[in-house]
Amino acid sequence: MRVFTAALATETNTFSPIAIDKRAFEASLHAGPGEHPATPTLCTAPITVGREVCAREGWTLIEGSASWADPAGLVARATYEELRDAILDQLRAAMPVDAVVMGLHGAMVAQGYDDPEGDLLTRMREIVGPDVLICAELDPHSHLTAKRAAAANFFVYFKEFPHTDFVDRARDLWDIAVSTLKGEIKPVMSIFDCRMIDVFPTSKQPMRGFVDKLLTLEKSEPGLLSLSVVHGFMAGDVPEMGTKVVAVTDNDPTKGAAFAETLGRELFAMRGTFMVAQVDENTAVTEAMLAPKGPVVIADVWDNPGGGTAGDATVLLAELIRRQATDVAVGTIWDPIAVQICFAAGEGAEIQLRFGAKSAPYTGQPIDKRVTVKRLIRDAQMRFGESFAPFGDAAWIHFDGIDVILNSTRAQSFDPSLYSALGIDPKSRKILLIKSTNHFYDSFSKIASEIIYCSAGKPYPNRPAETDYRKAPKTIWPMVENPWG
Repeated sequence: MRVFTAALATETNTFSPIAIDKRAFEASLHAGPGEHPATPTLCTAPITVGREVCAREGWTLIEGSASWADPAGLVARATYEELRDAILDQLRAAMPVDAVVMGLHGAMVAQGYDDPEGDLLTRMREIVGPDVLICAELDPHSHLTAKRAAAANFFVYFKEFPHTDFVDRARDLWDIAVSTLKGEIKPVMSIFDCRMIDVFPTSKQPMRGFVDKLLTLEKSEPGLLSLSVVHGFMAGDVPEMGTKVVAVTDNDPTKGAAFAETLGRELFAMRGTFMVAQVDENTAVTEAMLAPKGPVVIADVWDNPGGGTAGDATVLLAELIRRQATDVAVGTIWDPIAVQICFAAGEGAEIQLRFGAKSAPYTGQPIDKRVTVKRLIRDAQMRFGESFAPFGDAAWIHFDGIDVILNSTRAQSFDPSLYSALGIDPKSRKILLIKSTNHFYDSFSKIASEIIYCSAGKPYPNRPAETDYRKAPKTIWPMVENPWG
């Protein structure tokens, strides 16, 4: 067997002012054919798992390029088309192939393309013809369009949020692909539109139990190959935005449709109950300062670079300063200019510095402080599950009992190693201020005495009923109370 694999992924917040060009992919991951590192990067796990599987089966794996950019705004048209066309040329050169196994995100939007993944998969189908297997692993924070569903045989999505299972789901993807290529099964995909958009952390109920149910059904129900919830991505203003349920069966679309609808309606019945309660910045700081011990983690949930925001909001930091909080470590605030100034000044320098709140309105005001440059690190990175997430050149600055990590490559706060990478012991601090909606939970919960979820400012369109969508459906919950009426 000859199998082609490649990856092209980013998550597009169409409301974000941070435009994406090829440099953004190069800053995160841009590997040519055969050059992908041994460690996967979220949406590229099909490549690294594919190496293991094809070596075991004695098959030929032809690797195309792998490109991932951290979430931000629209991808430049020329950048998308260049990366897309490179993969398509690689596929043409690899022909004939028996299968195409892709790593995608599913929420990319480019200038002129509401559905880049659908565009890519359709062009791939035109190259390989109707009988070659095409499948992909995707992030659940994505859009499932009719175009991409028509072009592929089946999809498998991460089940967990935080996305700690991207390697496990890549193994599921390959298991189904291998059985298909051996003629043992014929995967068929059934999709149910839940007519809603919500946020579904799997680290708490009720979504924890729902995902456990999916895993149990996959193991116990004959002919049921895979179940996925496509959470949807509320910051993506595209025509098919929303939550979907996907069932993959062994050539039994009727059974798949029944499972998808039953689970989808169950999910809809629990709408509005998934996201953990959030407090404002005043309450968050008060609770953290009154806590008997640390570290207390304050999650700035909506200034999350993992959702496409800049990660430079200062609303919470300004409140901590106003309240004269000390023993605080902030990780991170994105400000490449301030990082450049710190590198020029050097470690140990004491300088006047303005940083933060440069990207968008409703993110606070820049902070002006006389700071000490404590540590400078080139190409810093933190752990994220079985992978590593770069956050670029980084500077640790200190003032008034507060430590701040400034970074040059936007990245959400995945893991406490973002602090230790700069020489800060996160366990020794009373308050840790981080920027993430829920990906932080798996690692930070292991060291936190308490976690406070805070909604500060308006960096992210987190209230769909109030968001000024131009393309997204207006007939889903919570835009309307009863989309089934």
